[in-house]
Amino acid sequence: HVVCTKSKETIKRSASRNIRFIQAAQSVVRSARITPYSCKFSKKIYTQHQLLVLILFKDYRNQHYREFVDDVGDMERVQELLGLSVIPHFTTLQKFLFRIKSLYLRITFKKTLNLFYTTDDKIPITAIDSSGFTSGYCSHYYSARTGKIRKHFLKTSISVDTDLRAITGFVASNSRVHDTRHAEKLLRQCHKMRKSDCYVMDKGYDSEDIHRLIREDFQAESLIPIRSWNNEIVGGKYRQEIAQQFDDEKYGRRQRVENIFSVLKRKFSGDLKARIFLVQKKEIANKMIVCNIHTFLQFAFI
Repeated sequence: HVVCTKSKETIKRSASRNIRFIQAAQSVVRSARITPYSCKFSKKIYTQHQLLVLILFKDYRNQHYREFVDDVGDMERVQELLGLSVIPHFTTLQKFLFRIKSLYLRITFKKTLNLFYTTDDKIPITAIDSSGFTSGYCSHYYSARTGKIRKHFLKTSISVDTDLRAITGFVASNSRVHDTRHAEKLLRQCHKMRKSDCYVMDKGYDSEDIHRLIREDFQAESLIPIRSWNNEIVGGKYRQEIAQQFDDEKYGRRQRVENIFSVLKRKFSGDLKARIFLVQKKEIANKMIVCNIHTFLQFAFI
């Protein structure tokens, strides 16, 4: 009897989490002001809002399309919230992700930040780091058993508010590039999204140009360890300042961005299912949106 009661409570909590996510995702997608239909010739069976929320919900549950659609068919409350009279076929969701404009996902991602901030809020410390998402279509087990090599990694860099743990920007590339190649684009993006007093990065980003961008253009503090080249001479005005005085306590906050990468890969998978780079970038954007909504719900229901 006790086991049965615990099982019912677990199912109830799971259902409650699903409903909260759907409601938060609906709010974010509505605020993005995406057009209801992709074109005037649309069959108008489902709106883009409904399909995008379903795609995000699929990623939140970390399921494959077929399994997800089967489960949604048993979720009457979810169908009611989304206004679904017919459950879409799994290929409808796949085709929608291929078709939706990347701009819409960028706008939706930007709107997730409204869950955390008001207009004038400034971030005390932003941490930046990079990792890779595997563009493979087979499991690690299958790779090991067959000896077939999995696909290469898509390098992804993100910026994270070390207080609220919100992702404030991301950049993805189809090849392994040096951290500094992503840095300027990501810094400008996250600064535009939400200004910060301090940016912390690991020594892979050590560059006088990056320091100059942060210090002179953003009027913020930069904290990047000096790379050791077995040379006592440190070049660059700002790199010399860092070499003379380094704030270890602030730099310790950088681990928060590593924690977020861990959440992204453990909860929402580090594998990308699409084979086309453009769609893979959309999958990464979806993960960022889902992770921000998940983080917000954790804070809201502590």
